[in-house]
Amino acid sequence: MFSAQDFDFMRRALALAERGMFITTPNPRVGCVLVRGSEIIGEGFTQPAGQDHAEIQALKDARARGNEVRGAVAYVSLEPCSHFGRTPPCANALIEAGVARVIAAMEDPNPQVAGRGFAMLRQAGIDVRCGLLETEAHELNIGFVSRMARGLPWVRLKVAASLDGKTALHNGVSQWITGPAARTDGHWWRARACALLTGIGTVREDDPQLTVRDIATPRQPLRVLVDSALDVPPGARILAGGNVLVVHAHGDPARAEHLRALGIDLLDMPNAHGKVDLPALLRALAQRGINELHVEAGFKLNGSLLREHCVDELLVYLAPCLLGDARGMFNLPAIDTLTQGVALEFHDTRKFGPDLRLMARIVRPDTAPSARS
Repeated sequence: MFSAQDFDFMRRALALAERGMFITTPNPRVGCVLVRGSEIIGEGFTQPAGQDHAEIQALKDARARGNEVRGAVAYVSLEPCSHFGRTPPCANALIEAGVARVIAAMEDPNPQVAGRGFAMLRQAGIDVRCGLLETEAHELNIGFVSRMARGLPWVRLKVAASLDGKTALHNGVSQWITGPAARTDGHWWRARACALLTGIGTVREDDPQLTVRDIATPRQPLRVLVDSALDVPPGARILAGGNVLVVHAHGDPARAEHLRALGIDLLDMPNAHGKVDLPALLRALAQRGINELHVEAGFKLNGSLLREHCVDELLVYLAPCLLGDARGMFNLPAIDTLTQGVALEFHDTRKFGPDLRLMARIVRPDTAPSARS
């Protein structure tokens, strides 16, 4: 169905989409390549929200080069949009430009599109094909797909630990278990996320900034603090610079007013036990346009997120050392049988300096492992 040349041009479209890794949220990362014969005549990738989508960028690029688009083939990593949002429909732009064929990696999971873009193109007499390098395209926008399909962000929980699974010494010291290369990679994952989440325990012990520092990025993700009783110290570094959401379940109204005066956004979201309702929080973040949520928290909040089925993926950095009787990665209850454990599927393994990075995805009963890979 697809030629070797088709694969080459779609790989180029996906490479272009990756250029939007840190900037497109809440929109998906999309790349587009316009081809005549075997020559690329225009290309582009989605810009920040409210600006050009990939197809528009590619059409502008082709015209700036003096190339005729009519009769060309458009390779796009996601179905062209068919609705008016902040920008006009890209399907219309391709139709008006007179492209002869559109080859897409995957259908848009957005219910406002979901095949309508393809239908518009076909009705205009354009040959449409879909499914080329679909897995790669899905991975690139795994958070967007999750938000559109489930109403939830894709939750990635990051942990740095020793080989025996310890994240801090018995006295609480944890910096630095892993080396510079692993920490830089961790900041790359922070940068691609729409929001970063931590808990009050981590703020008390480590006083993190929870910002992207080791990777050049044009924007900082939203910082989310789970703090049931509004115990965050006024001078905590996570509060500096704004772009912070503190999620609580109760607390002193005077503290709440003080935080608001600092420009901090507050969200009151209690569960029946007086703690933050974590599943409800995920739904609320999705409603705010959060595609990917990156968690860097302590073993208590890590355990709570896992117990309440709020984690999709583990990002674990293991250092080549043993720390003995020290703090573990997750606060989980004892189980009696192996089948009661949290089932995982390894997704990726690689080294960063002396450290090993493991990526594993939660296997849920209603979701086959292959569908999540």
